[in-house]
Amino acid sequence: MTAASTLPDKPTLRAAALARRASLEPRLHAAASARAAAHALSWLGDVQGEVVALFAPIGSEIDTGPLAAGLRAAGARLALPVVVDMKSPLLFRLWQAGVPLVDGAGPGRLTIPVPPESAPLVIPDVLVVPLAAYDPSGHRLGYGGGYYDRTLAALRRAKRIEALGYAFAVQELPCLPAEPHDERLDAVVTDAGIITVTAED
Repeated sequence: MTAASTLPDKPTLRAAALARRASLEPRLHAAASARAAAHALSWLGDVQGEVVALFAPIGSEIDTGPLAAGLRAAGARLALPVVVDMKSPLLFRLWQAGVPLVDGAGPGRLTIPVPPESAPLVIPDVLVVPLAAYDPSGHRLGYGGGYYDRTLAALRRAKRIEALGYAFAVQELPCLPAEPHDERLDAVVTDAGIITVTAED
């Protein structure tokens, strides 16, 4: 029996990590989001002119607002994901300062904030990735739809892109099961700091 086969299944791991995230008090949630933004900006360095794709947080997800503000101040161009359909990679629309977001179709029956259809489509240089859980090896557990795995695979075939997991430190698990289609992150940034991922043999 391999180590991976002894791990709890993905739904069990996902539920455990999400319960930890949901237990954060609002005051701690805000402070941790601000610390994570500072770490992310330090890791990204010079982003002048780069397209950085963020995500609009839903529920108890880490607040990306402080990171968005820091990136705009540093000269980055921001984008947000758009769901095309359940089997396709995400597309990204430019999110310009001062332009209100609108409701868009999200995974399943969710509605997510997206830029208006008049916003141009862009290809990110940096992809900030939401997640339910992560491990120190850069494996990510999403919400079960596979959107970001498909998206990262397509983007990496086209160009070099940095994939940055963005979450709270309480969402770290020691080891996650990895499948062939799972795309690893280049780094994970949390309120506790930065985990830089090294290539696997």
